[in-house]
Amino acid sequence: NTIEFTGALHATVVKEVRLRNPSSNTLAYNAILVGRDADDFSFPKGNTVSIPGTRQGFITVESTMRFLRPAEALLILISNKAGGTDGATLTFSLKSEVKNIEPLGMIKCRSPCYEL
Repeated sequence: NTIEFTGALHATVVKEVRLRNPSSNTLAYNAILVGRDADDFSFPKGNTVSIPGTRQGFITVESTMRFLRPAEALLILISNKAGGTDGATLTFSLKSEVKNIEPLGMIKCRSPCYEL
């Protein structure tokens, strides 16, 4: 599974990953980011999520577009044994890509093209 972040250069894009718990016991996960560009992604609401039985939970991931080249990392969700229930480890591929560049400001200047 790949989660794609697209936006303007220097923009921050936020995505929520929905996790479903089919069992009747509570599941808890700790999230970590690994990879070459892991520093370009973060968890603004924390890196843990607890999912009650037969419900769903969300973990928020954000990416700040710092470079023109695409950034890639892995989101790994490791089960934190809560109440004796151990969930499967989940892995997602994260990819961010700059789609447009908006100027921060404009400067007008006048100058000769060349001088002899």
